[in-house]
Amino acid sequence: MAKLPDERIQELLGDRPGWTRKDAKWLVKKYRFPQFMKGIEFVQQTAMTAEALNHHPMIAIEYKVVTISVTSWSEGGITPLDFELIDRCDRLYNAMCGGGDSSS
Repeated sequence: MAKLPDERIQELLGDRPGWTRKDAKWLVKKYRFPQFMKGIEFVQQTAMTAEALNHHPMIAIEYKVVTISVTSWSEGGITPLDFELIDRCDRLYNAMCGGGDSSS
Protein backbone atom coordinates (compact mmCIF):
# COMPACT_ATOMS: atom_id res chain seq x y z
CA MET A 1 0.00 0.00 0.00
CA ALA A 2 1.54 3.30 -1.08
CA LYS A 3 2.34 6.21 1.20
CA LEU A 4 -0.20 9.05 0.95
CA PRO A 5 0.80 12.57 -0.12
CA ASP A 6 0.78 15.26 2.58
CA GLU A 7 -2.23 17.07 1.10
CA ARG A 8 -4.35 13.91 1.16
CA ILE A 9 -3.33 13.12 4.75
CA GLN A 10 -4.41 16.61 5.89
CA GLU A 11 -7.69 16.25 4.01
CA LEU A 12 -8.44 12.87 5.60
CA LEU A 13 -7.50 14.11 9.08
CA GLY A 14 -10.09 16.87 8.74
CA ASP A 15 -12.82 14.24 9.03
CA ARG A 16 -11.30 12.55 12.08
CA PRO A 17 -11.61 14.62 15.27
CA GLY A 18 -8.83 14.22 17.81
CA TRP A 19 -6.34 12.66 15.40
CA THR A 20 -3.14 14.60 14.79
CA ARG A 21 -0.06 14.08 12.70
CA LYS A 22 3.23 13.77 14.54
CA ASP A 23 6.73 13.84 13.06
CA ALA A 24 5.30 13.62 9.51
CA LYS A 25 4.82 9.85 9.68
CA TRP A 26 2.57 9.14 12.67
CA LEU A 27 -1.18 9.50 13.30
CA VAL A 28 -1.82 9.90 17.03
CA LYS A 29 -4.88 10.14 19.26
CA LYS A 30 -5.52 10.02 23.01
CA TYR A 31 -8.70 8.31 24.17
CA ARG A 32 -10.06 9.08 27.64
CA PHE A 33 -12.11 6.47 29.53
CA PRO A 34 -14.37 6.74 32.58
CA GLN A 35 -12.64 3.80 34.29
CA PHE A 36 -9.22 2.18 33.99
CA MET A 37 -10.68 -1.21 33.01
CA LYS A 38 -12.68 0.34 30.15
CA GLY A 39 -9.38 1.54 28.70
CA ILE A 40 -7.89 -1.93 29.09
CA GLU A 41 -10.92 -3.44 27.32
CA PHE A 42 -10.42 -0.92 24.50
CA VAL A 43 -6.75 -1.92 24.22
CA GLN A 44 -7.67 -5.62 24.04
CA GLN A 45 -10.26 -5.03 21.33
CA THR A 46 -7.91 -2.70 19.43
CA ALA A 47 -5.24 -5.41 19.54
CA MET A 48 -7.65 -7.95 18.05
CA THR A 49 -8.64 -5.49 15.33
CA ALA A 50 -4.99 -4.75 14.56
CA GLU A 51 -4.18 -8.44 14.39
CA ALA A 52 -7.06 -9.03 11.96
CA LEU A 53 -5.72 -6.23 9.73
CA ASN A 54 -2.11 -7.37 10.26
CA HIS A 55 -1.35 -3.73 11.03
CA HIS A 56 -0.17 -3.03 14.56
CA PRO A 57 -0.19 0.35 16.34
CA MET A 58 1.91 1.61 19.21
CA ILE A 59 -0.31 1.64 22.30
CA ALA A 60 0.41 3.51 25.54
CA ILE A 61 -1.75 3.19 28.65
CA GLU A 62 -1.68 5.99 31.23
CA TYR A 63 -4.33 5.18 33.82
CA LYS A 64 -7.61 6.21 32.07
CA VAL A 65 -5.96 7.54 28.90
CA VAL A 66 -4.94 5.29 26.01
CA THR A 67 -2.77 6.72 23.24
CA ILE A 68 -2.82 5.06 19.83
CA SER A 69 -0.01 5.87 17.36
CA VAL A 70 -0.14 4.47 13.82
CA THR A 71 2.26 4.40 10.88
CA SER A 72 3.11 2.06 8.02
CA TRP A 73 6.73 1.07 8.61
CA SER A 74 6.98 -0.76 5.30
CA GLU A 75 6.11 2.43 3.38
CA GLY A 76 7.96 4.90 5.60
CA GLY A 77 4.86 6.91 6.42
CA ILE A 78 1.08 7.09 6.39
CA THR A 79 -1.02 4.90 4.08
CA PRO A 80 -4.74 4.18 3.58
CA LEU A 81 -4.32 1.19 5.92
CA ASP A 82 -3.47 3.59 8.75
CA PHE A 83 -6.74 5.42 8.16
CA GLU A 84 -8.62 2.10 8.11
CA LEU A 85 -7.17 1.25 11.52
CA ILE A 86 -7.87 4.65 13.08
CA ASP A 87 -11.44 4.55 11.79
CA ARG A 88 -11.91 1.17 13.44
CA CYS A 89 -10.43 2.50 16.69
CA ASP A 90 -12.89 5.40 16.66
CA ARG A 91 -15.84 3.10 15.93
CA LEU A 92 -14.76 0.81 18.77
CA TYR A 93 -14.47 3.73 21.18
CA ASN A 94 -17.87 5.08 20.13
CA ALA A 95 -19.48 1.66 20.63
CA MET A 96 -17.91 1.33 24.08
CA CYS A 97 -18.37 4.88 25.35
CA GLY A 98 -21.46 6.15 23.59
CA GLY A 99 -19.80 8.33 20.99
CA GLY A 100 -18.70 11.14 23.28
CA ASP A 101 -15.52 13.15 22.76
CA SER A 102 -12.68 10.69 23.14
CA SER A 103 -9.79 13.12 23.17
CA SER A 104 -8.31 14.24 26.43
